[in-house]
Amino acid sequence: MTNKRSVDIVVLSDLHLGTVGCHAVELAKYLNSIAPEKLILNGDIFDIWNFKKYYWPDSHMQVVKCFLSLMANGTDIYYLTGNHDEVIRKVTSLQLGPLFVRDKLVLDLNGEKCWFFHGDIFDITMKQTKWVAKIGGKGYDLLILLNRAVNWLLKKMGRDKISLSKRIKDSVKQAVRFIDDFEVSVMDLAIQNGYDYVICGHIHQPKIRGYENDEGLVIYMNSGDWVENLTALEYENGEWSMYKYVEDDFIDKGSSVMVPIRKRFRNTAVIR
Repeated sequence: MTNKRSVDIVVLSDLHLGTVGCHAVELAKYLNSIAPEKLILNGDIFDIWNFKKYYWPDSHMQVVKCFLSLMANGTDIYYLTGNHDEVIRKVTSLQLGPLFVRDKLVLDLNGEKCWFFHGDIFDITMKQTKWVAKIGGKGYDLLILLNRAVNWLLKKMGRDKISLSKRIKDSVKQAVRFIDDFEVSVMDLAIQNGYDYVICGHIHQPKIRGYENDEGLVIYMNSGDWVENLTALEYENGEWSMYKYVEDDFIDKGSSVMVPIRKRFRNTAVIR
């Protein structure tokens, strides 16, 4: 492996390893292309809710091997628990060498306080009716499988891919309102506690946005997911940016994977 890209911090969330929706092959390519000082895994890394003994393909194991390789080469990994891997909350505060298991993390970056946590505490379906959320999760997996079949047909027809779940969310006012309420609740609490940045996962909506209320202002960021969006947050040279996986960026040469250019989200400003 050559030409690894140095990054100060990478934030990943909602990988959902152990389910058919996880884009593990693409994720492994990305992980093999970077050399971060810190990797923050911000919840729902393993989908323990939907984990099946018969479904653990080699591509998912390759992702785990990438994590181990990064730690062996000096990367500190912070595993922040989410709702789909909440069983790991029983061992939060655990440290095994460069692996830290936490429920949340606060970092001081250039004098600015950054608050990292998964975000499921703001989801009312998680707090009051977990069984509804679990049923919804299974329906989401079926929708992802259907979406892959549809996109396969579209590709054969020479047409662009689509996201069925995004179209559904965008067309259902209640879903749009939930996302907005989630973000506002997170940002209000972050301002109340004096944080300059708040970084979440959970809702699978990659975003960088500023927010201000009567008490102050904050930058909200969400790292998205590796089920639909294939995104990550990166911090380098005092700047935050959104990375989006693009297959054409990767050139395979035997066991070597090279990334010529870091891609940033369209219409997303770099945050300094």
